[in-house]
Amino acid sequence: MAIEIGIDDTKRKEIAEGLSRLLADTYTLYLTTHNFHWNVTGRMFNSLHAMFMVQYTELWNAVDPIAERIRSLAEPAPGSYAQFARLSSLADAPESPPRAEAMIQILVDGHQATARSARSLFPVADEAGDQATADLATQRVAVHEKAAWMLRALLDE
Repeated sequence: MAIEIGIDDTKRKEIAEGLSRLLADTYTLYLTTHNFHWNVTGRMFNSLHAMFMVQYTELWNAVDPIAERIRSLAEPAPGSYAQFARLSSLADAPESPPRAEAMIQILVDGHQATARSARSLFPVADEAGDQATADLATQRVAVHEKAAWMLRALLDE
């Protein structure tokens, strides 16, 4: 069946590939943040436990709109750990929980990387006239840059 939404097939697939990378980064960051929420200890336990919950909830709520945008472009959304591991620019969470400060740095790096993944969508979305993807990417960039800033503030001496 022909997909006639005003975006040619090549651009549609290219955008979906970028969104798939963003989805993989988002899901990987979600899982890492949730892991850290469960395993954080130390002086900052209470504040980090609460902050991580807010962040993993936001990430969880972002996964579906990204996947649905991929489906709106008539491409399959990745949904396995193997696919996410292959597509993500983020490393998996450490098997042994690190100290709180290391958790914070890992999450800073993860939010910055995910912001870069979202930002990489702008050129192809703009070229294709895909405002819906550009809007989604804009929202994700803002969320990840703000989360990275708030986490970096915790590391400031």
